[in-house]
Amino acid sequence: MDHGLWTMDFFYLRIMKDLQAVFIIPPKVHLLDIAGPAHLFYEAGDYGVQVRSYFAAIDPKDTRIESSCALHFSDLVDYNSIALRPRDIIFIPGLEAAILLDEKFLRSTAAFGQWLREQHAKGVTICSVCTGAFLLAAAGLLDGRACTTHWKYIDRLQQKYPDLQVRDNCLFVESGSIFTSAGVASGIDLALYMIEQLWGSVLAAQVAREVVVFTRRTAGDPQISIFMQYRNHLENRIHEVQDRLAQGLDQNLNIEEVAGDAHMSARNLTRLFKRTTGITIGQYVDKLRVERAAHMIGEGHTVQATARACGLKSTNQLRFLLKKYEAALPRRLEKMA
Repeated sequence: MDHGLWTMDFFYLRIMKDLQAVFIIPPKVHLLDIAGPAHLFYEAGDYGVQVRSYFAAIDPKDTRIESSCALHFSDLVDYNSIALRPRDIIFIPGLEAAILLDEKFLRSTAAFGQWLREQHAKGVTICSVCTGAFLLAAAGLLDGRACTTHWKYIDRLQQKYPDLQVRDNCLFVESGSIFTSAGVASGIDLALYMIEQLWGSVLAAQVAREVVVFTRRTAGDPQISIFMQYRNHLENRIHEVQDRLAQGLDQNLNIEEVAGDAHMSARNLTRLFKRTTGITIGQYVDKLRVERAAHMIGEGHTVQATARACGLKSTNQLRFLLKKYEAALPRRLEKMA
């Protein structure tokens, strides 16, 4: 679907020209591990951000790889030909366990592991999905780090690499600029999180909505943004209202105007919003304001500028709002409440 350029919330869009994303294709790769994250970055690019994707084999001589379900990848590039920069991303998907148990195969990945270490030293973000964590471990990138993998291989990863801090019951684990995720679909959650970190929560919510996938995170995972919360529904009118509220926060929109744009009455919108999301429109707007305030103040904006950007008339109103939601504030902002 061609979305064209989309006007995104200025405060949450982090523009970075021509991000490069490299998707590694190991032999017997699990399709969803690679296709899920790759498609989400495609959707992000379709919304107007600049993403250039590459697909490369572990062995540069391989230009055609058979997946675990017999679908083939061809015309793969040599990863050595890609000049990566800080904050570019490498995704390493899972592959059949029998290959990971083959010591000959693991030894054959030495050159690839060296390349990964060089990219990590340059500031490139490295992400693994499912058993892709074994390839990071073989490269020595997970030594002493917290990490995770598919639940069936948690014990095996810990036993094979005892210096790792392997965690179970996690969708994904962040350790510096290295991310590891659990099985298959968790790569989609990780890709959404990366999109949120790169270009903001509004875009991440739009991409999630586009592919009809919503985050499924546990208490041990990074806190879900307000832009990603209350979105696990298929009511298109409410999605549009949520987008309008997020993008027009500084305009202090009134309920009648928003309801009119959604082609319903204010009373009907109020009822439908509460029934769909579980909270009122007022509570939702408050949460939007608190998150924007936390973001802006964290980046050094003045309290006065932050209040205006949140659609508030005074700094006292902002302080009252932060006090009301004090429990949800980052620690560095608790003193403001």
